[in-house]
Amino acid sequence: MTPQTKRVKENLAKFEKDKAYSIEEAISLLKQMVAPKFNETVELHVRLGVDPRHADQIVRGTIILPHGTGKDVRVIVFAKGEEEEKARLAGANEVGSADLIEKIQGGWLDFDVAIAQPEMMRDVGKIARILGPRGLMPNPKSGTVAKDIEKAVKEFKSGKLEYRVDKTSIIHVPVGKVAFDEAQLLDNLKAIFYAIVRAKPASAKGQYIKSVFITSTMGPSIKVDGPGFINFVKQQG
Repeated sequence: MTPQTKRVKENLAKFEKDKAYSIEEAISLLKQMVAPKFNETVELHVRLGVDPRHADQIVRGTIILPHGTGKDVRVIVFAKGEEEEKARLAGANEVGSADLIEKIQGGWLDFDVAIAQPEMMRDVGKIARILGPRGLMPNPKSGTVAKDIEKAVKEFKSGKLEYRVDKTSIIHVPVGKVAFDEAQLLDNLKAIFYAIVRAKPASAKGQYIKSVFITSTMGPSIKVDGPGFINFVKQQG
């Protein structure tokens, strides 16, 4: 077992590991943690009562958080003709077609989101084995296959993100930075949690929200009172 550092011991002493805190208490605790010398990402982890092996129980969607993620999102676009210039003007970090595909085939993956014109998808399919396992393959369901390239680029650059349940039935999603104030983190957490609750598949039976945790990049996981969070979000609208 790896020895705990002084910082880890200090942080673990600030809360009860098995206690479920209200979302406001959890955020306050997270902000009190002794942090490393960088602006950590805050994440929400939600374990769901679904079986992602079944297509009708895959929970996924996109959302633009009220205060963004605090991250400079690197967006590339597969496009031709007029859409290339529109993508550049909208802020895309890299735009191209065959040349961009060839660059990725050569091992370049220095981006966070890949957007494509519908007409480009046949060509982009050539690198599906590279992009797919990394969650970077353009997909209509995530809004990354778009006719309006300009709008798509602006949305993702402003913090639009995709959430998707993984094979262990957990959704891991960034909700901001530790430097955000508590109100900003609360707004973002409410927005993404409400989206996940609303995305419950009709075929999912039994308890949908199994567990909820928030954490920071180098911090401990803090358990959140799931039912209480659901009621809080509903009351807030």
